[in-house]
Amino acid sequence: MATGRTHRPATRSRGIPEATVARLPLYLRALTALSERSVPTVSSEELAAAAGVNSAKLRKDFSYLGSYGTRGVGYDVEYLVYQISRELGLTQDWPVVIVGIGNLGAALANYGGFASRGFRVAALIDADPAMAGKPVAGIPVQHTDDLEKIIEDNGVSIGVIATPAGAAQQVCERLVAAGVTSILNFAPTVLSVPDGVDVRKVDLSIELQILAFHEQRKAGEEAASPDGAGPASATRSESADKGPDGDVPAVMPA
Repeated sequence: MATGRTHRPATRSRGIPEATVARLPLYLRALTALSERSVPTVSSEELAAAAGVNSAKLRKDFSYLGSYGTRGVGYDVEYLVYQISRELGLTQDWPVVIVGIGNLGAALANYGGFASRGFRVAALIDADPAMAGKPVAGIPVQHTDDLEKIIEDNGVSIGVIATPAGAAQQVCERLVAAGVTSILNFAPTVLSVPDGVDVRKVDLSIELQILAFHEQRKAGEEAASPDGAGPASATRSESADKGPDGDVPAVMPA
């Protein structure tokens, strides 16, 4: 069985822009839903709407994959599912370790979407000796003393950090030293990593603060326009729908 230690996606070597890579999972999610409904083909307009992007950008993204739809027919759903899965590296097994098995870590361990998307939770790790051996999602928790051996034994290259902020950097450094080259960070702190290590940060509080900003702005505009349909509302709609490049801006992790 292939593991993340020996295989890497080819997106960077093929020159696919990072913005396109960030949208590929959106397309894959929409395509998977279509596949589950046995829909054989889909137009660029329909798929773009399902993924929340515009159709011109979708067609441009797919051109990087060498995938072009058939005029009057659209895209073959099953082929696109395979093509995007392959490009994202999801046609192989990616063992993942989750460090920090508190409420969030336990919730992640119980998430059923990992296996169906090419990821296998190889180990759950926590610093609390009382947690050692306790099963979470059917997997016994192991102590952080064994972190390096666990990573080596399972060929892990992707680590998930769900620890308190104060412990995250030290855990990150141990993961990197043990050979982990990609980290998904749920801890509310910015991690420092060497070149060659990719970090994706998920901070729910930041996303809520962004939503609070938009709610406050909407409330102010409604106060300025009593009927809710005046110039202030029109301006808000136009500016909210377009980012710097004229497209709907994606909310990305900080």
